[in-house]
Amino acid sequence: MQAPVGTQTNHDQHGCYPEATTVEDFRRNLASVRTRIDAACLRAGREPDGVRLLPVSKTKPETSLRFAHAAGCNWLGENKPQEAYRKWEAMAELTDLKWSVIGHLQTNKAKLVARFASEFQALDSLRVAEALERRLQTEGRSLDVFVQVNTSGEASKYGLAPKDVPAFIQELPTFCALRVRGLMTLALFSGEAERVRQCFILLRTLRDQLRDSAPAGVGLDELSMGMSGDFEIAVEEGATVVRVGQAIFGARNTFDGHYWPTDSNTEESPS
Repeated sequence: MQAPVGTQTNHDQHGCYPEATTVEDFRRNLASVRTRIDAACLRAGREPDGVRLLPVSKTKPETSLRFAHAAGCNWLGENKPQEAYRKWEAMAELTDLKWSVIGHLQTNKAKLVARFASEFQALDSLRVAEALERRLQTEGRSLDVFVQVNTSGEASKYGLAPKDVPAFIQELPTFCALRVRGLMTLALFSGEAERVRQCFILLRTLRDQLRDSAPAGVGLDELSMGMSGDFEIAVEEGATVVRVGQAIFGARNTFDGHYWPTDSNTEESPS
């Protein structure tokens, strides 16, 4: 893929997005993000319908989530399983609404994810795979999963080292209830766009290398990468899912370190 160069990050907008408080606010924000996705697809010679927008609703109250749903969101992404589960219970009558858990999962929380989630994007250990498999079998459900890869090399981030992904992928057919869809990453949080771009290039290149050797039943079509500050670069580099929170819901009051481990609480904005 020969992607365009020159696209900048929008990390300087982190914490500055106005709060969406009405259905119309959400419609306007969703349309704005979608327009930017479509423009990035055009620059990269891609079809816009090849990119799924995943609105990230972490920390936001139920009222905001209901406005987002009314504005057309039928997927919502959450980081903490307990928070996501509470919201799912409270909004269970919205049967068309699907939930994606995108944050690190402890094995003792696997039972929650197995009960309600349609997707888990942060699989990075066999212990978590085993816990999910056991709970999903009990629930009689299956779950779409993405393997999380640490493409920035930061010790503060979860995810497998790129060199460990091939062997990990080979183990996954053991878990019948897990439907592997692709790879996920959090890029470096930086105003230097080309350093951010390299994280996305690494994930795409790794996916392309693994496709031919992937075991039967393991799908590697999807690349979940890109957030409010860098999703346009991610789309240019092949993202099929972008996780966008603040540009849709508005700035969060809770510091990022509460949801994602970082060396500095203001260093990283995962959506």
